[in-house]
Amino acid sequence: MLSLSEGSGGALYKIGVMEGDGIGPEVVKASIEVLRALERKLGILLFTFIPLPIGLSAFEKMGSTCPDKAMKILADCDGAVLGPVSTHAYQPDRNMPNPSARIRKQFDLYANLRPVRSIPGYSKFPDVDLLIVRENTEGMYADRNLFSGNGEWMIDADTVLSVRVVTRHASERVGRMAFQMARERNGKKHVAVIHKANVLRKGCGLFLEECRKVKESFADIQLDDFHIDAFAMQLILQPETYDVIVTTNMFGDILSDEAAGLVGGLGIAPGLNAGDSFAVAQATHGSAPSIAGQNLANPIAEILSAKMLLHWLGITHHDGSLTEAASILDQAVWGVLADGQVRTPDLGGCSTTQDMTDAIVSRIFATNR
Repeated sequence: MLSLSEGSGGALYKIGVMEGDGIGPEVVKASIEVLRALERKLGILLFTFIPLPIGLSAFEKMGSTCPDKAMKILADCDGAVLGPVSTHAYQPDRNMPNPSARIRKQFDLYANLRPVRSIPGYSKFPDVDLLIVRENTEGMYADRNLFSGNGEWMIDADTVLSVRVVTRHASERVGRMAFQMARERNGKKHVAVIHKANVLRKGCGLFLEECRKVKESFADIQLDDFHIDAFAMQLILQPETYDVIVTTNMFGDILSDEAAGLVGGLGIAPGLNAGDSFAVAQATHGSAPSIAGQNLANPIAEILSAKMLLHWLGITHHDGSLTEAASILDQAVWGVLADGQVRTPDLGGCSTTQDMTDAIVSRIFATNR
């Protein structure tokens, strides 16, 4: 049996593992299997995985979809992998908060990074390689945009008021993240700011103003801005044109799903909820209860989310072992996709969740270091 040495001067990274609902347990299990394979590939023990209960199973056992005990343990971790949650089935008046929203707010994960990339030989648009940077803590999302309470009120039987929150602080820091990503990525060095400042003059106007201020510190990065409605069309017509897209919470949520549909769907759409000192891997897709437990789910989005977490941890902790692991995993996943022999039903194939996981693990060991 291969003996593994501890990496990073004997330090192990504590990773909270939250399976979530629906297909969550299956795709999270696949991600952990792949991370363990990377350890064997590198001959280094990198992770301690800490299971944490969230979601419907946690509610059945502990009376909450997001138990306080789990959040306290998570606070002692270096990062986390989070599966999708069935928030449509949650009843807030029954102690069923959205774990994803609570984690983003509690750990100040202000940037939701959602890359979109074409599958070679499969995607309608062959050269898409963009990143959507979505503000993650305020905007129109009523379960996270207030310090306390919910941002929607039913003032009478026929009227609902929903508040949208836009602050200079949140706009500036997510804008800065976008420009940093544009500097680090693929050489296009372009940021597109998406807004509706012609109508939402104060909220979107403030967001655009702060992004323009950030631009002053990034002379090497080009900045353009677009109205959300016009950009939604341009993204469909010319997705290869764009590099980094930064926008407010709801606009980013919608655009990232649209962009994923241009290259193969949500099954290959990863995401990372990132702050300055903590990050959580979480795929863009939902919990897909109709196929839960059937070994049909595409695990790639969650696996690539874990890859993003590895890269973030490596950069944050100056650990070359993690950035190398992220690179190997990236090569393995895209090698499997380019080969096209193993594809889950969402990509037109008949392979199972485990088939895809096994193929990626095999590619990991075949990848040259």
